[in-house]
Amino acid sequence: MTQELNPLLQDFDLPPYASIKPEHVKPAIEHILAQSREAIAKLLPQTEPTWDSLVQPLDELSVRLSRAWSPVSHLNAVCNNPALREAYEACLPLLSAYSTEIGQNKALFEAYSALANGVQSKNLDTAQKTILAHELRDFRLSGIDLPETQQKRYGEIQMKLSELTSQFANQLLDSTQAWSKHVTEPELLAGLPESATAQMAQAAQAKGLDGWLISLEFPSYYAVITYADNRQLREEIYFAYSTRASDQGPNAGKHDNGPIMQQILELRAELAQLLGFANYSELSLASKMADSTEQVLTFLRTLAQQSKPFAEQDLAALRAFAKEQGVEQLEAWDMSYYSEKLRQQRYSISQEQVREYFPIDTVLSGLFSIVQKLYGIHINELHDFESWHPDVRLFEIKEDGQTIGRFFFDLYARPNKRGGAWMDGARDRYRKADNSLVTPVANLVCNFTPAVEGKPALLTHDEVTTLFHEFGHGLHHLLTRIDYLGVSGINGVAWDAVELPSQFMENWCWEPEGLALISRHYQTGEALPQALLDKMLAAKNFHSGMMMVRQLEFSLFDFELHATHGDGRSVLEVLNTVRNEVAVNQPPSWNRFANSFAHIFAGGYAAGYYSYKWAEVLSADAFSRFEEEGVLNPETGRAFRDAILARGGSQEPMQLFVDFRGREPSTDALLRHSGLTSNV
Repeated sequence: MTQELNPLLQDFDLPPYASIKPEHVKPAIEHILAQSREAIAKLLPQTEPTWDSLVQPLDELSVRLSRAWSPVSHLNAVCNNPALREAYEACLPLLSAYSTEIGQNKALFEAYSALANGVQSKNLDTAQKTILAHELRDFRLSGIDLPETQQKRYGEIQMKLSELTSQFANQLLDSTQAWSKHVTEPELLAGLPESATAQMAQAAQAKGLDGWLISLEFPSYYAVITYADNRQLREEIYFAYSTRASDQGPNAGKHDNGPIMQQILELRAELAQLLGFANYSELSLASKMADSTEQVLTFLRTLAQQSKPFAEQDLAALRAFAKEQGVEQLEAWDMSYYSEKLRQQRYSISQEQVREYFPIDTVLSGLFSIVQKLYGIHINELHDFESWHPDVRLFEIKEDGQTIGRFFFDLYARPNKRGGAWMDGARDRYRKADNSLVTPVANLVCNFTPAVEGKPALLTHDEVTTLFHEFGHGLHHLLTRIDYLGVSGINGVAWDAVELPSQFMENWCWEPEGLALISRHYQTGEALPQALLDKMLAAKNFHSGMMMVRQLEFSLFDFELHATHGDGRSVLEVLNTVRNEVAVNQPPSWNRFANSFAHIFAGGYAAGYYSYKWAEVLSADAFSRFEEEGVLNPETGRAFRDAILARGGSQEPMQLFVDFRGREPSTDALLRHSGLTSNV
């Protein structure tokens, strides 16, 4: 194929998603990598490098590669198919080898060192100096100081890790899609809300079946585990869901991630030791906000000690309630079901009742109103663009009449789409060599229940919170004012601070002023009734003790797993040790949660899952200023944007936080917001 016919090699504004075919992928990446290598060779050596002669041209090369690879990576996640998967995976070793080459290029390292330490550095601003510090750190973390044989081994490890993490994600997706249950007797679905059964009927029709089709896509799983009166059905779906990609369950061994996890952990441990770190957790912290493994473990264990008594109270009350309903032994597949029943009894409120007040367009309109008030921006929908699916929508953000960013929304669950919710950058903000500004573009992806039977998509309050969370990431990417690629948007932000803007946005889902903007009954247009709002707020911290220790269990497991690998314990043994320490309820012995823990085995959260709780402390404390000054106060909103959102990774996150809050963070606000203080 000629370059002229390959859309990935063209100069495009928005990615040409509909035009990209699997056969375009590898030729485009090979062509760009070859040109990049040539360009770098011409750049070096430089006796007196300047920003414009070194960093700027290298940024332009990074942008070109990202422009081609980002849409491919995105399509692989949202429209996965065998041909695209094969093309995607064929490029992983090429990209890994290139990345290692750059990280171990001695002449390039010396050029960066010369720029950072030379006369030119006096003329650089704070953001530029931060970029140089990050680059020199990353050279060392790429093995620049290692002997040649160890550098070679470093490259081999990185290449293998990129393959294994992709394989983990693929096997999880395949095992999720390998199980379904065709139901023809309506009584089996007793208790399920109409929205769930309608979606299951639609899924069955799509496969040419009558009745209903239950799958392991999250909306379907959640509906059964939370509402199905049939205990046997709940057990069946829990067994299938919690044994995905493992040696247990209905497809035992077929897509088993167990051996892959073991290889990933061994390679990460070897990588850490190669670079002079005691373990992978220590290596992970080299580019994070936290100072030491001891600091992280103390932080998590202190939160666990403060939260566990509340979690024990939650569980005791749930067991007592289930006993009243005739269930002597509360099992893992009963927890969500009886939790929802107890919530309804205590607060006369159900997620389904609330869902009717959160039609998608009302939620989006309210979300946009909130950020427009806070940050002085305007959001409009655009309609003429290349899409990867008919459900995808595109919006632009304007400020002072100028477009400063755009974002895609892909909100609904469907086959061949990765589970979960995430934001990824389709394009970063940066200023080109000719001084023209490139504005950022984001992809925002969720897996909500789609519209059925002529009704709009109706979100649970949990889904509304997820939407706000991902939009917070999007704002961090889109509202940056930094013009240098290395620290614009979320680039260069320490991983344990990157969740601050996302968790921060969740607060408006609970504030009466925010709820008034994002809720309207989908049929009547009636505002969320005060009585229902009062019940929602009363129920806000329902089981927050159990939810807190569950997140701490994930965080401690991840950190311990990477800190202690090689001590003879299996993944499951580490998990059980952590559960014995912090959990209040033990799952069945056949539960294989770790085999589907994509955050740490296929995402960027290895030895970093603690970041959610770490950043939640920052976000709760940051929001407490809004509680003091007004939750829709434009001045406070501008201050948050100026200090946090606009400045990206240009300075240390603690400095940015102190600039906004006037002091270092405290855990008090998080515990108060979660209802985990003795005086609540």
